[in-house]
Amino acid sequence: MLNQFSRTELLFGKEAMEKLAGARVAVFGIGGVGGYVCEALVRSGIQKFELVDDDKVCLTNLNRQIIATRKTVGQYKVDVMRDRILEINPNAEVMIHKCFFLPDNADEFPFADYDYVVDAVDTVTAKISLVMKCQEMGIPIISAMGAGNKLDPTQFRVADIYKTRVCPLARVMRRELKKRGVKKLKVVYSEEQPTRPIEDMSISCRSHCICPPGAAHKCTERRDIPGSTAFVPSVAGLIIAGEVIKDLAAK
Repeated sequence: MLNQFSRTELLFGKEAMEKLAGARVAVFGIGGVGGYVCEALVRSGIQKFELVDDDKVCLTNLNRQIIATRKTVGQYKVDVMRDRILEINPNAEVMIHKCFFLPDNADEFPFADYDYVVDAVDTVTAKISLVMKCQEMGIPIISAMGAGNKLDPTQFRVADIYKTRVCPLARVMRRELKKRGVKKLKVVYSEEQPTRPIEDMSISCRSHCICPPGAAHKCTERRDIPGSTAFVPSVAGLIIAGEVIKDLAAK
């Protein structure tokens, strides 16, 4: 019978679609990358989501985040993403966590229920903690490396963390994971050399922060504020979603 996933089923088959419908995917970080991960997952047949982010939509997110519109500025990202998922598939189950994942609160998340974890957060501490928790629990995880300060989406690659190159974030992750005895980690990274952002205080969040009231993390707290585009983090998110779908369908 025809349904909203019929075109996808033509490629994967009925059995794979049933696997996708039954899998629970946790996405940590609902931003420029994570938002597009969720978008592609729900349109591909994933019906059980766990969304984790403590941030609110900011005006500066409109240039790249699929959840960001003038109407959603000031709303929690997980609320907006949940509503969008349910508009695409009203039968989806969406759990949300309005918090930032750290080692201190790792035990508050039901990792045993997850079939796959997507790491789309932007701090090394959170990334390492996610990887270690998934390794402990035997849960597949894929991590997004740096997508900021990039202009060429064709430079993204899927690889094991120890086979990455160029990406500064991947370099740090390699070093830290090696220290902790992590043998492998699937990542999406770019081989493009980062572009140095223009130093213009008139367009800098550093001196003109417009984060919405109640935002957990202000631009002024960040050591570096990277430049971004609509066509780079989105591609990273879609690549990650593709890897998740293919891995789950093949189980």
